[in-house]
Amino acid sequence: MTMKLDTGLSTRNLREVPAAAKAAEEAGFDAIWTAEAGNDGFLPLALVAEHTKRIKMGPSVAIAFPRSPMAMAYTAWDLAGMSDGRFILGLGTQVKGHNERRFSVKWEAPVPRLREYILSLRAIFKCWAEGGTRLKFEGKYYNFSLMTPFFTPPKHNYPNIPIWIAGVNEYILRLAGELCEGLHAHPFNSPKYLRDFVLPHVDEGLKKAGRSRKDFTIGTTAFVIVGKNKDEIERAKAGVRQQIAFYASTRTYKVVLDMHGWGEVSARLNEKAAKGDWGGMAQEITDEMLDTYAVVGSYDDIAEKVMKRYDGLLDRVGFYIPYRAGIEDAEWRKLTRKFNG
Repeated sequence: MTMKLDTGLSTRNLREVPAAAKAAEEAGFDAIWTAEAGNDGFLPLALVAEHTKRIKMGPSVAIAFPRSPMAMAYTAWDLAGMSDGRFILGLGTQVKGHNERRFSVKWEAPVPRLREYILSLRAIFKCWAEGGTRLKFEGKYYNFSLMTPFFTPPKHNYPNIPIWIAGVNEYILRLAGELCEGLHAHPFNSPKYLRDFVLPHVDEGLKKAGRSRKDFTIGTTAFVIVGKNKDEIERAKAGVRQQIAFYASTRTYKVVLDMHGWGEVSARLNEKAAKGDWGGMAQEITDEMLDTYAVVGSYDDIAEKVMKRYDGLLDRVGFYIPYRAGIEDAEWRKLTRKFNG
């Protein structure tokens, strides 16, 4: 199985994006992903598109509901054209608390609403590809019926913009298989969760749409603990243990713990998170759990370990800690050659 190696954008400073993007492309990564974690996920991608020639790009993920599908469509259309078709639109719902309390948007029926969101995007893209023909999309949550020549963007050669969605639970996984080109599987995962939970639900969606697994891409940003020697590897474990505890404290992700019989840990982590006991949370993640949810190895063998772990499960993978130019450049170049040829 061929597995592509991607990376996250290593900087939040827009002035540093051109150099970071060039370095990632030169290092051999197949795609570069931005995160909406303290800054906008799209602005850096315009710079990535401008300053690279080969590397694919997209947000992983852009939070959908705070943005109208029309606003999202304009941004995606422009980035698809600017990147000559290298852009992938990654969408996510986030959770109720962030929608209501951080973005101040109504939280209702997230999966049915996301279904309409995706279908309305397709209708808008089709309208624009056909030169602004009459736009008509009628749904429960979104309705679009106005598109005049003045507001129709110029055509380009890449109207079929790939849409990926992020998903953890069964309903959104089915939706991904039915309507999307790809899935951003959550970094908090295990081979068992992917094999026994994610793939069957994605396959249900694919079958509903008359598609097969070869028509679909699954990628993730995996927890990878890597170093040149045992001391470096041991030092890297603490940060990953903390990050796993953070994700596992969210009730939405309890299914990943349940797959291994650790569901009761979720409540303890949630309670400690509410108290701000971050150190105590990390202590809840045992060595067995760390081995289950992370890949551990040296630079010499980590590529083989990652590919073996996710063989038949993932098409694309990135390391949770992104590539940073000037840090272990030679090692990263070896890794991209092993993955991307």
